[in-house]
Amino acid sequence: MCAGWMEEMQNDGLGGRDLPGPGLYLHFPWCVKKCPYCDFNSHPLAGSLDEEGYVRALIRDFQANAAGRSFATVFLGGGTPSLFSPAAIGKLLDAVRPQLEKGAEITLEANPGTLERGAFAGYRQAGVNRLSIGAQSFSNPMLARLGRIHSAAAVDSAVAEARAAGFDNINLDLMYALPEQSVEEALADLQRAIALQPEHLSWYQLTIEPKTEFARRPPPTPAEDLIISMEEEGRALLADAGFARYEVSAYARAGARCRHNLVYWTFGDYVGLGAGAAGKHTLAGPSSVLGPSGSVIRTGKPRQPRLYLQNPTRSASSSIASEELPGEFMMNALRLVGGLERASFTARTGLPWASVEATWAQTTELGLTEPERIAATDFGYRHLDRLLQFFL
Repeated sequence: MCAGWMEEMQNDGLGGRDLPGPGLYLHFPWCVKKCPYCDFNSHPLAGSLDEEGYVRALIRDFQANAAGRSFATVFLGGGTPSLFSPAAIGKLLDAVRPQLEKGAEITLEANPGTLERGAFAGYRQAGVNRLSIGAQSFSNPMLARLGRIHSAAAVDSAVAEARAAGFDNINLDLMYALPEQSVEEALADLQRAIALQPEHLSWYQLTIEPKTEFARRPPPTPAEDLIISMEEEGRALLADAGFARYEVSAYARAGARCRHNLVYWTFGDYVGLGAGAAGKHTLAGPSSVLGPSGSVIRTGKPRQPRLYLQNPTRSASSSIASEELPGEFMMNALRLVGGLERASFTARTGLPWASVEATWAQTTELGLTEPERIAATDFGYRHLDRLLQFFL
Protein backbone atom coordinates (compact mmCIF):
# COMPACT_ATOMS: atom_id res chain seq x y z
CA MET A 1 0.00 0.00 0.00
CA CYS A 2 2.79 2.43 0.90
CA ALA A 3 4.69 1.82 -2.34
CA GLY A 4 1.61 2.67 -4.40
CA TRP A 5 0.98 5.75 -2.28
CA MET A 6 4.54 7.00 -2.76
CA GLU A 7 4.37 6.42 -6.52
CA GLU A 8 1.14 8.40 -6.66
CA MET A 9 2.65 11.12 -4.45
CA GLN A 10 5.59 11.36 -6.85
CA ASN A 11 3.22 11.59 -9.82
CA ASP A 12 1.37 14.41 -8.07
CA GLY A 13 4.60 16.27 -7.30
CA LEU A 14 4.21 15.56 -3.58
CA GLY A 15 6.78 12.83 -3.07
CA GLY A 16 9.47 12.45 -0.48
CA ARG A 17 9.75 15.40 1.89
CA ASP A 18 8.26 17.86 -0.57
CA LEU A 19 5.04 18.38 1.37
CA PRO A 20 2.11 20.17 -0.31
CA GLY A 21 1.13 23.76 0.29
CA PRO A 22 0.52 26.49 0.89
CA GLY A 23 -3.17 26.76 0.12
CA LEU A 24 -5.70 29.59 -0.05
CA TYR A 25 -9.25 29.08 1.22
CA LEU A 26 -11.97 31.60 0.33
CA HIS A 27 -15.28 31.27 2.17
CA PHE A 28 -18.69 32.22 0.81
CA PRO A 29 -21.08 32.14 3.77
CA TRP A 30 -24.52 32.23 2.14
CA CYS A 31 -26.81 29.46 0.96
CA VAL A 32 -30.42 29.31 -0.20
CA LYS A 33 -31.43 27.38 2.93
CA LYS A 34 -29.57 25.75 5.80
CA CYS A 35 -29.43 21.96 5.55
CA PRO A 36 -30.41 20.21 8.81
CA TYR A 37 -27.12 18.28 9.01
CA CYS A 38 -24.81 21.22 8.23
CA ASP A 39 -22.48 22.64 10.89
CA PHE A 40 -20.45 24.83 8.53
CA ASN A 41 -20.55 28.60 8.78
CA SER A 42 -23.45 29.11 6.39
CA HIS A 43 -26.35 31.56 6.54
CA PRO A 44 -29.62 31.42 4.61
CA LEU A 45 -29.72 34.27 2.15
CA ALA A 46 -32.25 36.94 3.08
CA GLY A 47 -32.96 39.39 0.31
CA SER A 48 -30.57 40.10 -2.54
CA LEU A 49 -26.96 38.99 -2.64
CA ASP A 50 -24.41 41.82 -2.57
CA GLU A 51 -21.85 39.85 -4.48
CA GLU A 52 -19.92 42.96 -5.55
CA GLY A 53 -19.55 44.13 -1.94
CA TYR A 54 -18.49 40.71 -0.66
CA VAL A 55 -15.95 40.15 -3.45
CA ARG A 56 -14.55 43.61 -2.79
CA ALA A 57 -14.17 42.66 0.91
CA LEU A 58 -12.43 39.38 -0.01
CA ILE A 59 -9.98 41.23 -2.22
CA ARG A 60 -9.19 43.70 0.58
CA ASP A 61 -8.71 40.77 2.95
CA PHE A 62 -6.39 39.08 0.46
CA GLN A 63 -4.31 42.18 -0.11
CA ALA A 64 -3.92 42.75 3.64
CA ASN A 65 -3.32 39.19 4.82
CA ALA A 66 -1.76 37.31 1.91
CA ALA A 67 0.76 39.82 0.60
CA GLY A 68 4.04 38.33 -0.53
CA ARG A 69 2.83 34.72 -0.43
CA SER A 70 2.39 32.33 -3.33
CA PHE A 71 -0.24 29.60 -3.37
CA ALA A 72 -0.34 26.13 -4.89
CA THR A 73 -4.08 25.66 -4.42
CA VAL A 74 -7.23 27.75 -4.10
CA PHE A 75 -10.51 26.43 -2.71
CA LEU A 76 -13.72 28.44 -2.97
CA GLY A 77 -16.03 26.88 -0.38
CA GLY A 78 -19.12 27.64 1.62
CA GLY A 79 -21.96 28.03 2.05
CA THR A 80 -22.66 28.04 -1.66
CA PRO A 81 -20.03 29.78 -3.82
CA SER A 82 -22.09 28.98 -6.93
CA LEU A 83 -24.61 31.61 -5.76
CA PHE A 84 -22.01 34.07 -7.05
CA SER A 85 -21.91 34.82 -10.76
CA PRO A 86 -18.98 33.80 -12.97
CA ALA A 87 -18.19 37.51 -13.37
CA ALA A 88 -17.83 37.93 -9.59
CA ILE A 89 -15.70 34.80 -9.29
CA GLY A 90 -13.58 36.01 -12.21
CA LYS A 91 -12.98 39.39 -10.57
CA LEU A 92 -11.83 37.66 -7.39
CA LEU A 93 -9.52 35.23 -9.18
CA ASP A 94 -8.04 38.07 -11.23
CA ALA A 95 -6.93 39.68 -7.95
CA VAL A 96 -5.50 36.39 -6.64
CA ARG A 97 -3.88 35.14 -9.84
CA PRO A 98 -0.55 37.06 -9.63
CA GLN A 99 0.25 35.11 -6.45
CA LEU A 100 -0.64 31.66 -7.77
CA GLU A 101 1.98 29.09 -8.64
CA LYS A 102 2.01 27.73 -12.18
CA GLY A 103 -0.58 25.00 -12.55
CA ALA A 104 -2.36 25.88 -9.31
CA GLU A 105 -5.45 23.83 -8.53
CA ILE A 106 -8.53 26.10 -8.28
CA THR A 107 -11.64 24.39 -6.89
CA LEU A 108 -15.17 25.77 -6.76
CA GLU A 109 -17.92 24.14 -4.70
CA ALA A 110 -21.21 24.07 -6.60
CA ASN A 111 -24.76 23.24 -5.58
CA PRO A 112 -26.77 21.85 -8.53
CA GLY A 113 -29.79 23.78 -7.27
CA THR A 114 -28.17 27.20 -7.68
CA LEU A 115 -26.67 26.95 -11.15
CA GLU A 116 -27.95 28.82 -14.16
CA ARG A 117 -27.42 27.39 -17.62
CA GLY A 118 -24.03 28.46 -18.95
CA ALA A 119 -22.57 29.15 -15.51
CA PHE A 120 -19.98 26.36 -15.73
CA ALA A 121 -18.58 27.77 -18.96
CA GLY A 122 -18.28 31.14 -17.21
CA TYR A 123 -16.53 29.64 -14.18
CA ARG A 124 -14.13 27.75 -16.46
CA GLN A 125 -13.33 30.95 -18.35
CA ALA A 126 -12.78 32.73 -15.02
CA GLY A 127 -10.00 30.26 -14.17
CA VAL A 128 -11.68 27.54 -12.10
CA ASN A 129 -10.17 24.17 -13.10
CA ARG A 130 -11.75 21.80 -10.56
CA LEU A 131 -15.38 21.45 -9.49
CA SER A 132 -16.83 19.92 -6.34
CA ILE A 133 -20.52 19.23 -6.91
CA GLY A 134 -22.73 18.54 -3.89
CA ALA A 135 -24.84 15.55 -4.95
CA GLN A 136 -25.30 14.00 -1.44
CA SER A 137 -27.88 11.46 -2.73
CA PHE A 138 -29.64 10.37 -5.91
CA SER A 139 -32.93 9.67 -4.14
CA ASN A 140 -35.34 12.58 -4.48
CA PRO A 141 -37.21 11.74 -1.24
CA MET A 142 -33.89 11.54 0.60
CA LEU A 143 -32.70 14.83 -0.89
CA ALA A 144 -35.87 16.47 0.40
CA ARG A 145 -35.32 14.96 3.83
CA LEU A 146 -31.76 16.33 3.83
CA GLY A 147 -33.04 19.80 3.02
CA ARG A 148 -31.38 19.88 -0.40
CA ILE A 149 -32.91 22.17 -3.02
CA HIS A 150 -31.93 20.09 -6.07
CA SER A 151 -33.13 16.85 -7.64
CA ALA A 152 -31.16 13.80 -8.74
CA ALA A 153 -31.71 14.84 -12.36
CA ALA A 154 -30.11 18.21 -11.59
CA VAL A 155 -26.88 16.44 -10.61
CA ASP A 156 -26.84 14.55 -13.92
CA SER A 157 -27.41 17.81 -15.79
CA ALA A 158 -24.72 19.65 -13.80
CA VAL A 159 -22.08 17.03 -14.58
CA ALA A 160 -23.03 16.96 -18.27
CA GLU A 161 -22.86 20.75 -18.50
CA ALA A 162 -19.55 20.84 -16.64
CA ARG A 163 -18.06 18.35 -19.11
CA ALA A 164 -19.39 20.41 -22.03
CA ALA A 165 -17.70 23.47 -20.49
CA GLY A 166 -14.34 21.67 -20.53
CA PHE A 167 -13.99 20.53 -16.91
CA ASP A 168 -11.90 17.37 -16.65
CA ASN A 169 -11.49 17.35 -12.87
CA ILE A 170 -14.80 16.88 -11.04
CA ASN A 171 -15.53 15.72 -7.51
CA LEU A 172 -18.93 14.53 -6.34
CA ASP A 173 -19.90 14.80 -2.67
CA LEU A 174 -22.04 11.85 -1.59
CA MET A 175 -23.27 10.73 1.83
CA TYR A 176 -24.32 7.37 3.24
CA ALA A 177 -25.95 6.18 6.48
CA LEU A 178 -28.78 8.59 5.73
CA PRO A 179 -32.04 8.52 7.72
CA GLU A 180 -33.63 5.05 7.41
CA GLN A 181 -31.39 4.26 4.43
CA SER A 182 -30.92 0.61 3.52
CA VAL A 183 -27.66 -0.92 2.35
CA GLU A 184 -29.18 -1.37 -1.11
CA GLU A 185 -30.18 2.30 -1.28
CA ALA A 186 -26.71 3.46 -0.21
CA LEU A 187 -25.04 1.30 -2.84
CA ALA A 188 -27.52 2.45 -5.50
CA ASP A 189 -26.53 6.06 -4.74
CA LEU A 190 -22.88 5.14 -5.10
CA GLN A 191 -23.48 3.32 -8.39
CA ARG A 192 -25.29 6.38 -9.78
CA ALA A 193 -22.34 8.56 -8.79
CA ILE A 194 -19.79 6.18 -10.32
CA ALA A 195 -21.82 6.07 -13.55
CA LEU A 196 -21.25 9.82 -13.96
CA GLN A 197 -17.50 9.06 -14.14
CA PRO A 198 -16.13 11.78 -11.87
CA GLU A 199 -12.40 11.93 -11.26
CA HIS A 200 -12.92 12.12 -7.50
CA LEU A 201 -15.55 11.04 -4.98
CA SER A 202 -15.95 12.32 -1.43
CA TRP A 203 -18.06 9.53 0.09
CA TYR A 204 -18.71 10.13 3.74
CA GLN A 205 -20.99 8.99 6.52
CA LEU A 206 -23.71 11.32 7.76
CA THR A 207 -22.83 12.35 11.30
CA ILE A 208 -25.12 14.25 13.63
CA GLU A 209 -23.19 17.37 14.58
CA PRO A 210 -23.98 19.52 17.63
CA LYS A 211 -26.02 22.70 17.12
CA THR A 212 -27.62 21.43 13.91
CA GLU A 213 -31.31 20.82 13.23
CA PHE A 214 -30.63 17.06 13.16
CA ALA A 215 -29.04 17.35 16.61
CA ARG A 216 -32.19 19.02 17.93
CA ARG A 217 -34.49 16.55 16.19
CA PRO A 218 -32.42 13.41 15.51
CA PRO A 219 -33.63 11.37 12.54
CA PRO A 220 -33.65 7.55 12.70
CA THR A 221 -30.28 6.46 11.32
CA PRO A 222 -29.28 2.94 10.20
CA ALA A 223 -28.04 0.36 12.70
CA GLU A 224 -24.28 -0.01 13.13
CA ASP A 225 -24.14 -3.38 11.34
CA LEU A 226 -25.88 -1.87 8.31
CA ILE A 227 -23.45 1.05 8.24
CA ILE A 228 -20.51 -1.38 8.32
CA SER A 229 -22.03 -3.26 5.37
CA MET A 230 -22.47 0.02 3.46
CA GLU A 231 -18.82 0.90 4.05
CA GLU A 232 -17.38 -2.49 3.13
CA GLU A 233 -19.51 -3.08 0.04
CA GLY A 234 -19.17 0.55 -1.04
CA ARG A 235 -15.37 0.47 -0.83
CA ALA A 236 -15.35 -2.68 -2.97
CA LEU A 237 -17.57 -0.97 -5.56
CA LEU A 238 -15.26 2.02 -5.69
CA ALA A 239 -12.13 -0.10 -6.00
CA ASP A 240 -13.67 -2.09 -8.86
CA ALA A 241 -14.49 1.20 -10.60
CA GLY A 242 -10.87 2.39 -10.38
CA PHE A 243 -11.14 4.72 -7.38
CA ALA A 244 -8.28 4.48 -4.87
CA ARG A 245 -9.04 5.43 -1.28
CA TYR A 246 -6.37 7.85 -0.06
CA GLU A 247 -8.10 9.42 2.95
CA VAL A 248 -10.92 8.40 5.29
CA SER A 249 -13.66 9.60 2.94
CA ALA A 250 -11.77 10.52 -0.25
CA TYR A 251 -11.44 8.35 -3.36
CA ALA A 252 -9.70 9.34 -6.57
CA ARG A 253 -8.71 8.06 -9.95
CA ALA A 254 -4.98 8.16 -10.73
CA GLY A 255 -3.57 11.68 -10.50
CA ALA A 256 -6.83 13.22 -9.26
CA ARG A 257 -6.28 13.52 -5.51
CA CYS A 258 -7.48 16.86 -4.15
CA ARG A 259 -4.26 18.83 -3.73
CA HIS A 260 -5.91 21.46 -1.53
CA ASN A 261 -7.23 18.93 0.96
CA LEU A 262 -3.81 17.29 1.04
CA VAL A 263 -2.52 20.59 2.46
CA TYR A 264 -4.85 20.08 5.45
CA TRP A 265 -4.15 16.37 5.86
CA THR A 266 -0.38 16.87 5.84
CA PHE A 267 -0.75 19.66 8.44
CA GLY A 268 0.33 22.26 5.91
CA ASP A 269 -0.12 26.03 5.90
CA TYR A 270 -3.11 27.80 4.40
CA VAL A 271 -4.60 31.27 4.45
CA GLY A 272 -8.32 31.40 5.21
CA LEU A 273 -10.26 34.49 4.09
CA GLY A 274 -13.93 35.36 4.25
CA ALA A 275 -16.57 35.24 6.98
CA GLY A 276 -15.76 32.48 9.46
CA ALA A 277 -12.70 31.23 7.56
CA ALA A 278 -9.86 29.61 9.48
CA GLY A 279 -6.19 29.61 8.57
CA LYS A 280 -2.89 28.20 9.77
CA HIS A 281 0.69 29.34 9.30
CA THR A 282 4.06 28.28 10.61
CA LEU A 283 6.72 30.65 11.87
CA ALA A 284 10.21 29.61 10.86
CA GLY A 285 13.07 30.13 13.28
CA PRO A 286 16.84 30.33 12.66
CA SER A 287 18.00 28.22 9.73
CA SER A 288 14.36 27.32 9.06
CA VAL A 289 14.17 25.36 12.32
CA LEU A 290 10.96 26.00 14.21
CA GLY A 291 10.92 27.10 17.80
CA PRO A 292 9.69 24.68 20.48
CA SER A 293 6.46 26.58 21.10
CA GLY A 294 4.34 29.31 19.57
CA SER A 295 5.54 28.36 16.09
CA VAL A 296 2.22 27.25 14.61
CA ILE A 297 -0.48 29.92 14.48
CA ARG A 298 -4.22 29.51 13.95
CA THR A 299 -6.17 32.43 12.50
CA GLY A 300 -9.90 33.06 12.34
CA LYS A 301 -12.35 35.53 10.85
CA PRO A 302 -15.65 36.78 12.31
CA ARG A 303 -18.39 34.25 11.55
CA GLN A 304 -21.19 36.73 10.92
CA PRO A 305 -21.05 38.14 7.38
CA ARG A 306 -22.19 41.53 8.69
CA LEU A 307 -19.24 41.75 11.09
CA TYR A 308 -16.81 40.50 8.48
CA LEU A 309 -17.95 43.10 5.96
CA GLN A 310 -17.45 45.87 8.52
CA ASN A 311 -13.75 45.06 8.78
CA PRO A 312 -12.63 42.28 6.40
CA THR A 313 -8.92 42.67 7.12
CA ARG A 314 -9.23 41.87 10.84
CA SER A 315 -8.13 38.40 12.00
CA ALA A 316 -7.92 36.75 15.39
CA SER A 317 -4.86 34.60 15.98
CA SER A 318 -3.53 32.20 18.59
CA SER A 319 -0.55 29.87 18.79
CA ILE A 320 -0.91 26.12 19.22
CA ALA A 321 0.81 25.01 22.42
CA SER A 322 3.74 22.67 21.79
CA GLU A 323 2.13 19.89 23.83
CA GLU A 324 -0.93 20.04 21.57
CA LEU A 325 0.99 19.91 18.28
CA PRO A 326 1.43 16.10 18.14
CA GLY A 327 -2.31 15.58 18.47
CA GLU A 328 -3.10 18.27 15.91
CA PHE A 329 -0.64 16.74 13.46
CA MET A 330 -1.83 13.16 13.96
CA MET A 331 -5.51 14.11 13.66
CA ASN A 332 -4.75 15.06 10.08
CA ALA A 333 -1.87 12.83 8.96
CA LEU A 334 -3.38 9.58 10.22
CA ARG A 335 -6.43 10.16 8.03
CA LEU A 336 -4.19 9.43 5.02
CA VAL A 337 -4.26 5.81 3.90
CA GLY A 338 -0.56 5.75 3.03
CA GLY A 339 0.56 8.10 5.78
CA LEU A 340 3.71 10.21 5.68
CA GLU A 341 7.44 9.95 6.22
CA ARG A 342 8.59 10.48 9.80
CA ALA A 343 10.55 13.55 8.70
CA SER A 344 7.26 15.30 7.96
CA PHE A 345 6.43 15.40 11.69
CA THR A 346 9.40 17.66 12.44
CA ALA A 347 8.96 19.59 9.20
CA ARG A 348 5.37 20.48 10.11
CA THR A 349 5.58 20.89 13.90
CA GLY A 350 9.21 21.78 14.68
CA LEU A 351 9.23 19.02 17.31
CA PRO A 352 11.69 16.12 17.29
CA TRP A 353 10.33 12.64 16.58
CA ALA A 354 11.56 11.73 20.06
CA SER A 355 8.64 13.72 21.52
CA VAL A 356 6.18 11.09 20.28
CA GLU A 357 8.46 8.07 19.95
CA ALA A 358 7.30 6.32 23.14
CA THR A 359 3.63 6.79 22.26
CA TRP A 360 4.26 5.61 18.71
CA ALA A 361 6.01 2.50 20.01
CA GLN A 362 2.99 1.79 22.21
CA THR A 363 0.51 2.10 19.35
CA THR A 364 2.75 -0.01 17.11
CA GLU A 365 2.91 -2.74 19.76
CA LEU A 366 -0.90 -2.69 19.85
CA GLY A 367 -0.98 -3.19 16.08
CA LEU A 368 -2.45 0.25 15.37
CA THR A 369 0.46 1.93 13.55
CA GLU A 370 3.28 1.07 11.17
CA PRO A 371 6.76 0.84 12.74
CA GLU A 372 8.74 2.97 10.25
CA ARG A 373 6.19 5.37 8.84
CA ILE A 374 3.52 7.77 10.13
CA ALA A 375 0.65 5.56 9.05
CA ALA A 376 -2.09 3.49 10.60
CA THR A 377 -2.27 -0.23 9.96
CA ASP A 378 -5.47 -1.60 8.45
CA PHE A 379 -6.56 -2.44 12.00
CA GLY A 380 -5.65 1.04 13.24
CA TYR A 381 -7.48 2.66 10.34
CA ARG A 382 -10.66 0.80 11.29
CA HIS A 383 -10.26 2.12 14.85
CA LEU A 384 -8.95 5.59 14.03
CA ASP A 385 -10.78 7.37 16.86
CA ARG A 386 -9.22 5.02 19.38
CA LEU A 387 -5.77 5.48 17.82
CA LEU A 388 -5.99 9.27 17.92
CA GLN A 389 -6.77 9.25 21.65
CA PHE A 390 -3.16 8.22 22.31
CA PHE A 391 -1.94 11.57 20.94
CA LEU A 392 -4.64 13.96 22.11
